[in-house]
Amino acid sequence: MVTSTHAYLTTAEVATYLRLKERKVYDLVSQGQIPCSRVTGKLLFPLQQIDLWVLSHLEGDQVQRLSVPLVVAGSQDPLLEWSIRESGSDLATLCQGSGDGVRRLLDGKAMLAGIHLLDAATQRYNEPSVLGLSGMRDLLIVRWAKRRQGLLVRADNPLKINALKDLQQSNVRVAHRQPDAGAAKLLNYLLEQAGIDSSAIDWTSHPSLSEDDLALSICQGEADVGLGVEAAAHRQQLGFIPLCEEPFDLIMQRRNYFEPAVQRLFAFTLQARFIHRAEALGGYDISELGKVIYNA
Repeated sequence: MVTSTHAYLTTAEVATYLRLKERKVYDLVSQGQIPCSRVTGKLLFPLQQIDLWVLSHLEGDQVQRLSVPLVVAGSQDPLLEWSIRESGSDLATLCQGSGDGVRRLLDGKAMLAGIHLLDAATQRYNEPSVLGLSGMRDLLIVRWAKRRQGLLVRADNPLKINALKDLQQSNVRVAHRQPDAGAAKLLNYLLEQAGIDSSAIDWTSHPSLSEDDLALSICQGEADVGLGVEAAAHRQQLGFIPLCEEPFDLIMQRRNYFEPAVQRLFAFTLQARFIHRAEALGGYDISELGKVIYNA
């Protein structure tokens, strides 16, 4: 029995752990069927992913596989969006907010969903029980990144907006997201914490349905300020006033973690140019990327 507490196993250790011959492990590696990394010519097997891999195969034996579209739903994230394209994962995006992503995952209309949903009562993010996901027996939540959220303003910031209290000014139009978007829930929470009545704010007539839509509404003069991620501000050359950091996670069925499209996406995040892109976009902490946050 493997008793090592190391995060990675050698070929011999993983063979013992899985009760397989080493030759069979090499066959699985050559077929791309078992999660592993090659470091200085040596194969290493991440223990956490090996456990998930075993569970996914047990589930595959017990339940009928349903066809799930290769779609990433939920909240738009600039780094994730770029990685999906550049990784050649064959995943498509349909990003209409975190709440929509949860619904699409439950309905079998998406393979993954990116979410950042704050529960004001507990001040915790992405809690399965709060999101109606506690009945999903094979739910897996994997960390993508921590992101800086703040106020997006025009580059010259003509209205001198520097804090949440400035949103109450009569000449300030505030862009907003749809009610079940993660940014909308976060903004409501921040306003409540600051003692600001949302009815005193001059909101734009229609919600922005994505990070880019909100940033563009400010660029085009439809709004003066809105809450969004730092990367969206940089993409549209807007000013950014940081307010907080939040986790952005990917939710999925455990067996879908091992689908080739998803594995290609995560493999891409190990490349140097992914790290450089995260740094260039700004506002990302990717030190926990790939960490399993919840495993039902």
